[in-house]
Amino acid sequence: MRRFLAVAVVLVAVVAFMVGLVVAGSGIRMPAGPLMTMSKGGVAAGTAPLQAPPAVLAPAGMATGIDFAEVAGRMNAAVVNVDASSRSGRGRRGDLDQQREGPRQGAGSGFVIDADGYILTNFHVIDGADRITITLADGRALRARVVGTDPAIDVALLSIDAGAAARLPVAELGDSDRLRVGEWVCAIGNPLGYVHSVTVGVVSFIGRKLFDPSLDDYIQTDAAINFGNSGGPLINARGEVVGINTAISSQANNIGFAIPINQVRAVLPQLKSRGRVARGFIGVTLETLTPALQRALGLTTGSGAIVQEVTPDTPAERAGLRVYDVIRSVDGHDVDSSDELIRDVSGRQPGSVARLQVVRDGREQDVLVKLTERPLTDAAGDDVRRPPQPADSTQPPLGLVVRNVDASTTQRYGLPSTLTGVLVTRIEPASVAQVARLRRGMVILEINRRRMTSVDDYERTIARARPGDVLALYVYDPLAEQRSILTITIE
Repeated sequence: MRRFLAVAVVLVAVVAFMVGLVVAGSGIRMPAGPLMTMSKGGVAAGTAPLQAPPAVLAPAGMATGIDFAEVAGRMNAAVVNVDASSRSGRGRRGDLDQQREGPRQGAGSGFVIDADGYILTNFHVIDGADRITITLADGRALRARVVGTDPAIDVALLSIDAGAAARLPVAELGDSDRLRVGEWVCAIGNPLGYVHSVTVGVVSFIGRKLFDPSLDDYIQTDAAINFGNSGGPLINARGEVVGINTAISSQANNIGFAIPINQVRAVLPQLKSRGRVARGFIGVTLETLTPALQRALGLTTGSGAIVQEVTPDTPAERAGLRVYDVIRSVDGHDVDSSDELIRDVSGRQPGSVARLQVVRDGREQDVLVKLTERPLTDAAGDDVRRPPQPADSTQPPLGLVVRNVDASTTQRYGLPSTLTGVLVTRIEPASVAQVARLRRGMVILEINRRRMTSVDDYERTIARARPGDVLALYVYDPLAEQRSILTITIE
């Protein structure tokens, strides 16, 4: 009996020791308080954080040394807020921007790509804007101009003048072709007005088709992307920009999409030099040749892109391409898929000639095609490249209309009876007043510490201002029932 007890004790000790090894190896530490359900990236308010290492409760990739706190610290300064306002609104991509009429003011994100002041963002962020304002990480707000746009992939290149002495922080561009599904990435932007928000996730899919199957090559990620993130960078663990956040799914959470940065790199020279992108065009609808298609059609070749349709009055029709033709190569370069062929042709200049190796009815032949420019139309058939229009020179000074504060306005707007100033009755869309966040109903009490007792005072003060001058407006907001100082730069 004693021997049995001794054996039992030894077994229990061994088991306890092994369990101890497992627990110690996993590094689990139980919290002092009760367990709470954690949201991604944080703990419920008022509770102690769970003391667990990355291998247990944090993403497994973090255990390999990925430090997104360091990445965000380096990249944040290069991320900017893009404020676009216009007199009439027109959204472009349904789950990012709603179709609506009347004045529009929206905000997106962007990032600086060189110290001279070039900034990348989404085309739909600035589409139709009459005024674009860039707010830098240091708080400076600068007017931006559109250098070039590429609506086909939803990219815009902007430029700001930060001054000769200012060296802007720059985001380093990476290689999106090296991305792998499951790789860790982070997004930085201004979702819902929460500036410089950082979210972390993984690459969920590469090469997703959303709007234009012939050009789309989106990176799908579960890093949280929301309204306002559009145009901001998607960043890998090395702190390099690998994509431009551009779209979200309206039917699910944490399904976002980014334009691969290599696709943007390819068009940057044209955006800088020409302001637009010209792509080569043949005029065919293609499908990648699969074993099933090869067998069904009795084809002798097993790779390439098969022609499904030839558009009338296009280079393809003029060159004699036909339905069921299989395009094997372009200028000697093998074609493995329809996407590969489209990228090759789109990267060529209109007017150039491409030699296609085609298999037709079992015979190989060369077809010479003179490319034209790829047409660029939206769903309604309109040209989607709409450069910003110049501001209306007839708009009132600062873009706002004011009136004297009298007994009737005091009663109508519920203003304090002792208030002295001028009441804002109208704000012009895309004006400096709108950018400064002035609103109808606010009362301007002082300008540069000078009291405004009447409209005459206001007009004389504004008349003395010169382009480049900064005005400090001391205003009363009846909605918030508080006073604040707003700044406006004269243009």
